[in-house]
Amino acid sequence: MKKSIFILLILAIWGSCFAAEWKLVWSDEFDSDGLPDSTKWDYEVGYIRNNEKQYYTEKRAENARVENGNLIIEAIKEEYENYHYTSASLHTKNTANWTYGRVEVRAKLPTGKGTWPAIWMLGANISEVGWPTCGEIDIMENVGYDPSHVSFNIHTQAYNHTKGTNKGTTVTVNKPWENYYTYAIEWFEDRIDFYLNNGKVFTFRNEYKTYKEWPYDDPEYLILNLAIGGSWGGQQGIDDSIFPQKYYIDYVRVYQDTAATTGIKKKVNEPRLGLLRNYPNPFNPTTTIVFDVPQQQDIRLQVVNVAGQEVASDMLPDVAAGEQRYPFNAAHLPGGVYFCRLQFADGSALVNKMVVVK
Repeated sequence: MKKSIFILLILAIWGSCFAAEWKLVWSDEFDSDGLPDSTKWDYEVGYIRNNEKQYYTEKRAENARVENGNLIIEAIKEEYENYHYTSASLHTKNTANWTYGRVEVRAKLPTGKGTWPAIWMLGANISEVGWPTCGEIDIMENVGYDPSHVSFNIHTQAYNHTKGTNKGTTVTVNKPWENYYTYAIEWFEDRIDFYLNNGKVFTFRNEYKTYKEWPYDDPEYLILNLAIGGSWGGQQGIDDSIFPQKYYIDYVRVYQDTAATTGIKKKVNEPRLGLLRNYPNPFNPTTTIVFDVPQQQDIRLQVVNVAGQEVASDMLPDVAAGEQRYPFNAAHLPGGVYFCRLQFADGSALVNKMVVVK
């Protein structure tokens, strides 16, 4: 007998299937020579983390400057504040942070044993909740002893490298120390997509469980840094003959979705609809519909096909406020595209796309 597989594709669409419409909301094109724009960038200073060997300096042109249309972060072998290397780490924690959107950075990387450049984001609440509870998004990481590979990762309380559970991927890149590449994420309520140039390389999906798995409904800020040595970058030592090393950033651009609620921190009392992914083995046609409601009310659950014909319906009376979970069995449905719709008492509705393959 032919086995069936029920696959849910979570799109987190709010009543429609339109693609994101990106609008530029923040950028730095690095067009003015000198120190980085202080209205956009701040600095980490000193020794920060990961057993790294550099001293991060502040407002020191030798380590961070805008020149010929690029932000240049330069690591230097020198004695400074009892350290043997200097570099820079720029961030937007005090100037700008975002919830959802597209973040893209075009850059050419340094290289050589000991270098560890990164483009990444941290939860703006890190001072209150700490790492990894705040959530981390690694848009790009590279270590100089493995120069042709670039990594894309997330770290949360449930999924992080200290537990060996972090989620991500590593791809081969043609001479990123000679060529510029665009490293980007597209961050939605239901997933974060990672891109190298125009190619998607990894997706991390919201499992609709707890904050431990998905802290990404809160603002994050951007970091650009060049570390030397450390727990990853220094695994094969530091080659002092490579210095100085320069990290070139052509531009940083942040977009938000004008076609959705993207870019606005989701309030806890806003309705939400999600579908938990299901990889049955053996075949199990049941998925879980997860939704939030702001107040107790009657809710109608409806599943329709692409022609708008209802194929399943259920009235859920007096649903309590907060997160609710509803098991849905699709065994009776033929293969095809469907839409799961929640109709609220105030007339509003949420819709998610659902694909059944048999």
